[in-house]
Amino acid sequence: MAAIVQAAQAQRWQEVLGVRVAAVISNRSDAKGLKWAQDHDLPIHVVDHKAFGSRALFDQALQQCADAYAPDLVVLAGFMRILTPEFVGHYAGKLINIHPSLLPAFTGLNTHQRALDAGCQFAGATVHQVTPELDHGAILAQAAVPILPGESAETLAKRVLTQEHLIYPQAIARFFAP
Repeated sequence: MAAIVQAAQAQRWQEVLGVRVAAVISNRSDAKGLKWAQDHDLPIHVVDHKAFGSRALFDQALQQCADAYAPDLVVLAGFMRILTPEFVGHYAGKLINIHPSLLPAFTGLNTHQRALDAGCQFAGATVHQVTPELDHGAILAQAAVPILPGESAETLAKRVLTQEHLIYPQAIARFFAP
């Protein structure tokens, strides 16, 4: 999230593309990004998923919060919850996420260890449109990272994250480019 906000400011998205980061919404009050966003004068909101009796009720509250900003694009960054088909459908074509693998390989969790266990020579990250099927939307951007001899899942994750911070803002800017 911070990389996206910093890119938006450095590349003057509001002037050049007519878009801005409107708010940061989290389902966790302890999310590190909330403090960072607040320190950078962004509105923040917490919609705690634990306060709702079902995934559907949580998604309705999350949607209501996001809709207050009339978003042209909803960007998931560090959001680790599966969204209902209704939520995804509401934002169809304007809901994106980043996944720490070279999709379509290694959907879901534990992607770095799974790439190592499979003997892959490369890992990476993918920015994709969100669809009701987990990690299967259209690919908007990818970055590959070579897997080094003796690499651990932790070191690979750190190296992939540096690429995520580059390609996610690039994919967003391309989404809005004339």
